[in-house]
Amino acid sequence: MNILQLPQNIKLRLFTSFFNRIASNSVMPFMALFFTQEKSKVYAGTILLIAVGVNFIAGIVGGYLADRFKRRKILYWTSTITPTLLLLLTLCLFPEKRPIYWFTLFYLLFIFSNNIGRPALEAIILDSTNTENRKTVYTIEYWFTNLSISLGAILGGLLYLNHQILLFIMLTVISYMIAIAYFIWLKDERVPVRKSSHHNMLIDLVQSYRTALNDRRFVQLVIGFMCVFTAELSLSNYISVRLKETFETISILNIQIEGVRMYSILNFENTLLVVCFTFLVSKWTSHLSNKRSLLIGLIIYCIGYSLLTSANHFSLLILFSAIATLGELMYSPVFQTEQANCIPENQRGSYLAFSSLSFSGASMLSSSALILSIYFSPWQMSLWIACIIIIGILFIYFGLYHSKKREQIA
Repeated sequence: MNILQLPQNIKLRLFTSFFNRIASNSVMPFMALFFTQEKSKVYAGTILLIAVGVNFIAGIVGGYLADRFKRRKILYWTSTITPTLLLLLTLCLFPEKRPIYWFTLFYLLFIFSNNIGRPALEAIILDSTNTENRKTVYTIEYWFTNLSISLGAILGGLLYLNHQILLFIMLTVISYMIAIAYFIWLKDERVPVRKSSHHNMLIDLVQSYRTALNDRRFVQLVIGFMCVFTAELSLSNYISVRLKETFETISILNIQIEGVRMYSILNFENTLLVVCFTFLVSKWTSHLSNKRSLLIGLIIYCIGYSLLTSANHFSLLILFSAIATLGELMYSPVFQTEQANCIPENQRGSYLAFSSLSFSGASMLSSSALILSIYFSPWQMSLWIACIIIIGILFIYFGLYHSKKREQIA
């Protein structure tokens, strides 16, 4: 499928998300470093854990709103408020003695505003696709997502140390431009909204999630992906901090490579592999069943990230990062498609918001790695990551295949 042949809302989502992720990932992955430098590791880990809770609440509320109201209206409001909060964050960076507590407050409000519209944004793909073309769309989205995240991390690695204010200004400007794009090009899909079943909004919200919570198969997928995704998030949380502290500076072609730049190189490598091999790997695995492609990819992913967590030599970091990316290329589009096919059409907002628990839980586990690293050695952190991923693989397998088989027999 040619990207130009995609529905307008999907094209809009792909391109706006692409630029938004470039900007946000040039700044947000470095929040662990920022709070650590401004205060301490414990403060950084605590704020990141609180941010996970804020993210969770925003996702739950956003999923409810996405089912109850027009998705376009939700995106209009969130895309307007979010850039304003980013502007306030930027202003906090100008004083020589930075008001870190005001910065923290605006940061948490930004997390809430940015994530409350995410379920509506994610639902656009399901609203505009079907089971026949969904895997293709998710493959294209995966390519765009990884490219933008990696480009943002590379940009942040090059500019973060000396140009923090410039990065935040760039993020603010892009966020305002995205808001304008939504107002101009976002089409109002005629998707039926869920009617309120109770006059009390809190009770109505809880009831809207009851089906998802009772869907044992979907709950297993959420828990499974939470564990698996922890490894990827640990790259921007624990691994980035560890490299900054322990990676010995080397010189390649008269370029000094220290920890932060090593982190940027790993992201550049991920970008290169994703750009060059996403569709090649998709074609290569097309003769495999979804089950086999998913499981093989997850195992390779587990090996790569487990070893990457403690590696501290340039060549080993490059090798293990490549292995992890190959596994991700194999499993990610398949998992997204299989999970999406499990979501009822009339509860997409709630299910997608509930699935965001994967990211919230993964953020919590990866953020806690900063605190655990005070007591654990790097190789012990590798074992911790390996155990978390293996648990995730088991949940995904039972959720997608064992539970499905049992339902068919019943």
